Amino acid sequence: MTQIIEIHPVNPQSRLIGQVANVIRSGGVVAYPTDSSYALGCHLGDTDALERIRRIRQAGKHHNFTLVCRDLSEIAVYARVENWAYRLLRSLTPGPYTFVLKATREVPRRLQNPKRKTIGIRVPDHPVTQALLEELGEPLMSSTLTLPGEEHPPSNAIEVLDKLSGKVDLIIDAGPCGFEPTTVVDLVDGIPVVLRQGKGDAAPLS
Repeated sequence: MTQIIEIHPVNPQSRLIGQVANVIRSGGVVAYPTDSSYALGCHLGDTDALERIRRIRQAGKHHNFTLVCRDLSEIAVYARVENWAYRLLRSLTPGPYTFVLKATREVPRRLQNPKRKTIGIRVPDHPVTQALLEELGEPLMSSTLTLPGEEHPPSNAIEVLDKLSGKVDLIIDAGPCGFEPTTVVDLVDGIPVVLRQGKGDAAPLS
């Protein structure tokens, strides 16, 4: 059974955030809002939950997941960030961007791009997500909630429930959510390369 929890979008209630974190720690899959769109999230080390997200997304074994982090200091644990890239990240986070960086040994191999050994990193600008990450004390393993055959993710909790009832354990309802994906930026080769234009403005990257 899929549970919906209503959480205040600006001042998230700590008790409810704790409930969501417990579901994630227990191996659950949650649908949660970000500053760009709804996403699916699970515990970083939970392979079963990760496979559930793959099935929902109908994603192949090389699907690129994203680590959703609290801040720049947490990013540095999971990705190698050169000085020039750090300055760029500092200017654009939190925000609707996903950055592709070389993964550190803290990132399980199954989450890395098999050829490039990279990982997507993101710091969302959403009070509910930030509160959840603070409560967890570690990143969320995440994927945009774009379903097979659909161009955009669902934009509210009822729509998510309609599409994913019984497939996820919990849906956070924090009011209407956007439906644009993040802008994806590759920072591996010394210059920013926009791989996907999304909600994030690409002008600061040129």
